[in-house]
Amino acid sequence: MSPERLVVVGHGMAATRLVEQLVAGRYDGQVTVLGDEPVPAYNRILLSAVLEGTHADSAITLRRAEWYAEHGVDLRLGSRVLAIDREHRDVMLVDGTVVPFDRLVLATGSLPTLPPVRGLVTAEGRLHPAVHAFRSLADCERLRGAVPGARRAVVVGGGLLGLQVARALSVRGVATEVVEGAEHLLSRQVGTGAGAVLARSLRRLGTTVYTGARAVRLVEPTSGEGVTGVRLDNGVVLDTDLVVLTAGGRPATSLARAAGLAVRRGVVVDDHLTSPTDPAVHAVGDCAEHRGATTGFVPPAWDQATVLARRLCGDDVEHAGSRGVARLRATGLDVAVLGDPVGAEGEVVEVTNPVVGKHSRLVVRDGVVVAAALVGDLSRVGLITQHYDRGTVLGPHEPGQLLLPEQGAAAPTADALPDDVEVCACAGVSAGRLRACADLAQAREQTRATTGCGSCTATCAQLVGTAATDPACEVVRTK
Repeated sequence: MSPERLVVVGHGMAATRLVEQLVAGRYDGQVTVLGDEPVPAYNRILLSAVLEGTHADSAITLRRAEWYAEHGVDLRLGSRVLAIDREHRDVMLVDGTVVPFDRLVLATGSLPTLPPVRGLVTAEGRLHPAVHAFRSLADCERLRGAVPGARRAVVVGGGLLGLQVARALSVRGVATEVVEGAEHLLSRQVGTGAGAVLARSLRRLGTTVYTGARAVRLVEPTSGEGVTGVRLDNGVVLDTDLVVLTAGGRPATSLARAAGLAVRRGVVVDDHLTSPTDPAVHAVGDCAEHRGATTGFVPPAWDQATVLARRLCGDDVEHAGSRGVARLRATGLDVAVLGDPVGAEGEVVEVTNPVVGKHSRLVVRDGVVVAAALVGDLSRVGLITQHYDRGTVLGPHEPGQLLLPEQGAAAPTADALPDDVEVCACAGVSAGRLRACADLAQAREQTRATTGCGSCTATCAQLVGTAATDPACEVVRTK
């Protein structure tokens, strides 16, 4: 019999993880990956580091094109899919090429959401020249090219991506203002107290924050070139040279919908990550909707990709859902969120020190940490994550003690971490697995540690006994 023809539509972080796990599991089918960008998949979380100038473009590449060829994977870059024909079992590209499949995986990710701001789009249907999206490496390169001539920037959106971009622009010397329609920053991840601490910390770092306000119109100069400002719904006009849109995204579902697959907010999948419409079609990552929920974070996408790869390799496993873990990667700002600290039910233990920019919140139910938000101080995040993952039943005083610094003791070093403690939350890698690696390069290759948000790099480097620097992470700042 001919080997199964597996086609993966999309070439982002979820698709890369899927292919890595298929290779590791010795999947015996023929794998074709269709990516519409002209470059191999890269770490989108670290795009702000590229903008900031602390990472070269090559430093965020997940796998070289040669890696796919070496493992018998047909990687087709610059291949945008036009339509999926489930009856004839093929995919048509915009250039007319037809790619047949026996099994199809949708990993199409998400699309940026355009806020209702007048003037964002020109009469020709393009973004205004002064307006920048920030979802791809091409977006990053375009914005990076505009930075040297800019004095001021307005970032529309105060979520994780918005804060990362704002800090990157500030580090590059651009006076930056953040506009967030909700009453506080990171409103989907943290509560009012943590949002207030973040706003204060940003202001201390030189970034102005406007919350409870929405951008409604671009203000153009009489010459018709560029923009002179952004008008808010409270009447304030913010002078600016650049406008960056980071106001969220939505699952990319147009291909699935046109193919007649079940779609709500995302492409509907069951616990096998299979479409209820067609058993030969699967979805993972940002485009997938599992048990009524979609995700915009790396750990759940990688969990889904791993489960699906194992199933395709013959393992009888199911996806029961993923734990929510989010980290903010921005110079001068430290944020970690476990679960849903805003909506989770339970007893709340909270410690706030806005003067030094620290806020910690635990939600505890029946002695178990079910959610947490840590801002400004992540010294206890490893221990808290360990309790969260294991469902440890804590004593009555332990939650409060977890939020207080160690008294009279030095901060624990990486050498003191037990082997079973998770160090890389994105890839789910323990200290023991990292200690078994010869160096940081091998750790990345074999475990994918540090290839998510990158916040664990220093700890991983200590565990493998090498410096945290990487030749590919040289400073490339031009201003």
